Amino acid sequence: MLLPTPEGGLRPHRPTATPLAPFSSAPARSRTFYAAAHVAASPPAGQDRDGPVIDWEATLGSRHRLWALGLGVAEAMDTAQRGMGLGWPGAAELIRRSTAEARAVGGRIVCGAGTDQLPPGRVHPLAAVTAAYEEQLAHIEDCGAGAVLLASRSLAAAARGPEDYLEVYGALLSRSARPVVLHWLGPVFDPELAGYWGHDDLGEAAELLLKIVDECPGKVDGVKVSLLEPEREKELRRRLPAGVRCYTGDDHHYPELIAGDGELASDALLGIFGPIAPLAARAALALDREDPGGFRALLDPTVALSRHLFAPPTPLYKTGVALLAWLAGHQEHFTMLAGLESARSLPHLARAYELADLLGLFPDPELAAGRMRRLLSEQGVEP
Repeated sequence: MLLPTPEGGLRPHRPTATPLAPFSSAPARSRTFYAAAHVAASPPAGQDRDGPVIDWEATLGSRHRLWALGLGVAEAMDTAQRGMGLGWPGAAELIRRSTAEARAVGGRIVCGAGTDQLPPGRVHPLAAVTAAYEEQLAHIEDCGAGAVLLASRSLAAAARGPEDYLEVYGALLSRSARPVVLHWLGPVFDPELAGYWGHDDLGEAAELLLKIVDECPGKVDGVKVSLLEPEREKELRRRLPAGVRCYTGDDHHYPELIAGDGELASDALLGIFGPIAPLAARAALALDREDPGGFRALLDPTVALSRHLFAPPTPLYKTGVALLAWLAGHQEHFTMLAGLESARSLPHLARAYELADLLGLFPDPELAAGRMRRLLSEQGVEP
């Protein structure tokens, strides 16, 4: 197969003939792994005039594959296109359906609570931001799931300083029925979140986050850190109170952070865990066997794929996630909410296919190769 390059040329790739063997497992004991799952959209012919339509069979099927591998599902997160095609009504339905499926199979699930029902493009009063969070938190807890308090663009716009973050998060934690995960999504993932926690300096921002955790004992299950700065994450996890997890959201350095330093280690809530789920699940069991070398041998080779998918502009990583799900046969169409399938270049998509194929991630390599050839041909490239 000839794959297009960013320079305008073509390079040869010989598709693999050997996929990973089938695998299923109970959840790992040594770490908690959540995969932030994506949403499959129906093809354009299946859309209506009120907005995009979710392919529920494919979307929920992806959650069942994660649970069968022993991974947890982080639902309605950034990976599910929150704020990039999936609004709160769709997210609320997604949460309702996914939590019901999780109960049916005993799968682990947490769900994102944010403020995206507020109209964008204007500054809302702090009370309105808090009320929006509370509405989503109540829905998640009514569905029987734990919540991830997503970093909020509306709060970032409304907050006048650190004290406003203390007020909002203090109110939410005092009213939550179960421990939540606090979410720190850095500006590399969303530029509108610059200055979150009331500080442009990340060290000062971390101090405010730690203050929120310290002032609400028993209310925080963990902190999810997506900064792509591993040393800062290590410092933060060192200072978290006993019993509060550090969930790495660092899709560039996750093997190192999860493996740990012999004393402390990160758990994980990662967007890359969807595409590499079979390898992540195997790696988790290596840690259960106290085999960090085996863990790194399984996960280190996946970093090239992850760094490619999460290359700038980082928010567009979701396009590669959906592409790989389609190539793997997990959905029938390479179609995304808001037409995001067109957000990445053809050479970028070709490289994503190549890297995933080399890892053996496609259950049916011939199907994946055939679909990739079709995509190339539709774009005028003779594969």
